[in-house]
Amino acid sequence: MYKKNLIIMNPCSGKKRANRFLTEIIEMFTEAGYMTTVMTTTARGDGTSYAAGYAEDFDIITCIGGDGTFNEVVAGLLENEKKVPLGYIPAGSTNDFAVSLGLSADILTAARDIIEGRTMSLDIGSFNGRKFSYVASFGAFTQTSYSTPQNVKNMLGHLAYILEGVTSLTSIKPQHLKIEVDGMIYEDDYIFGAVSNSTSLAGILTISQKYVDMADGLFELLLVKMPKNLIELTEIIYVLTAQKYDSDKLTFINAKEFKVWANEDMAWSLDGEYQEGCNEITIKNIYHAVDLMVPVKKESW
Repeated sequence: MYKKNLIIMNPCSGKKRANRFLTEIIEMFTEAGYMTTVMTTTARGDGTSYAAGYAEDFDIITCIGGDGTFNEVVAGLLENEKKVPLGYIPAGSTNDFAVSLGLSADILTAARDIIEGRTMSLDIGSFNGRKFSYVASFGAFTQTSYSTPQNVKNMLGHLAYILEGVTSLTSIKPQHLKIEVDGMIYEDDYIFGAVSNSTSLAGILTISQKYVDMADGLFELLLVKMPKNLIELTEIIYVLTAQKYDSDKLTFINAKEFKVWANEDMAWSLDGEYQEGCNEITIKNIYHAVDLMVPVKKESW
């Protein structure tokens, strides 16, 4: 008796490198006892619709695409409310979430790891009800993640983010935010902020793995204050690179819920996808929301 596998694939992700391996991926699942159905996304939101509409009909769902596609599939699974195991074959431009998870960048190895792997529960985020997989961010580099054209990302990959980020540094404007965390108020002008569950943000910033547990019910909040001069900007770059989070130029804490007051014109990015801003935002951690297939050798985060 075959088990049923639904592949939800974004054929335009990254450099479209996963496309040429699709037949081999299906063969691998077939040999492992799966009957596979493939659905390709053609428009924004398709991943969510497919997962929400068909999750209960399958034993496993395999997402092939970038972090944005993964975000959509996760949102659909949570909408369906059936906890179907989820496999992820990262095929995007940066794959921040996959890097944090330690998933293989090799397409066929990632597929094999799903077939031979085990489930591990992951926390997922809620941004005023909209689900995200690993980061809600604003400010520097944030717009780059969703404004860089897909064909540019496909050609340049990581370099596209870095180039776009560097060219926008001179025009970065601070954002004034007030954030309540566990009864404490943080209020200042910030050039970047992120509520995340990842060791890699936009392929540029990294958070030490010792601070990140992707299944502990907590998110990490990183806020970068507006530098007053070039010396402070240099210091900020240094402490971020060196991961020295005790600097007075940064705020770095973890919690399960964040209440944010911001300008409604300030756009956010959720897993690299555009999110319209609003005056009041509640960001919550949804504990162990998704069961993800990970390599057996991966013991913990």
